Amino acid sequence: MNAQAQHDDTRQRLISTAGEIFAEHGFKAATVRDICAKAGANVAAINYHFGDKLGLYIEAVQAAHCGGQDLLLQAWPESMPATEKLRLFIRKMLEHFLDDTQPSWKTRLMLRELADPTEACAKLVENYIRPMAEVLHAIGLELVTDQVSEEQRWLIGFSIVGQCLFYKVHRPVANLLLGAERQSILNIDVLAEHISQFSLAALGKALPVTCDGAALTDHIRRLHAVHN
Repeated sequence: MNAQAQHDDTRQRLISTAGEIFAEHGFKAATVRDICAKAGANVAAINYHFGDKLGLYIEAVQAAHCGGQDLLLQAWPESMPATEKLRLFIRKMLEHFLDDTQPSWKTRLMLRELADPTEACAKLVENYIRPMAEVLHAIGLELVTDQVSEEQRWLIGFSIVGQCLFYKVHRPVANLLLGAERQSILNIDVLAEHISQFSLAALGKALPVTCDGAALTDHIRRLHAVHN
């Protein structure tokens, strides 16, 4: 292993190990000594790579949120309607939130940080969350009229993300409420279709999801189609 590869490997091991320990014990209780011992690194490596314990914590929180960058690089075809852009955005966000290949410490660390925000939260917002929020905001500008205020457009975006985030944070609760026989509907295809349809209906861009026969039947048919 060359010097650069060794440098990158040590840095990544420290981030991953620190993420696990911060998620388990919190920032204050976690110690640099414990992190380095588990990562197999010298204590001085934290100062070298991150400046201090807080710098390492900020990097671990950002690593916990990693993913979804393809939303920032998304090049929409000129002919793509805003409704389809929103559907694609929602699907990509769900794929990021519901990625079962990611280690569990990432979700636990994010929940800790959001429950008791530190400097890491502000860094995360500026580096990752705000750019994605601006992509969604731009889609929203195409879906609503100029009569909708800037504040209201942000609230619409928060509502859409909140629906996606629910299935990341509260999926175990949803599983229990649905029961074993219905848990299969909590897959990305069905959830992306449901959230998209629900949101577009609220914006007057799709048929309302009500007990009004045809509209409800059409929505259920679409859900069955993506599920099967």
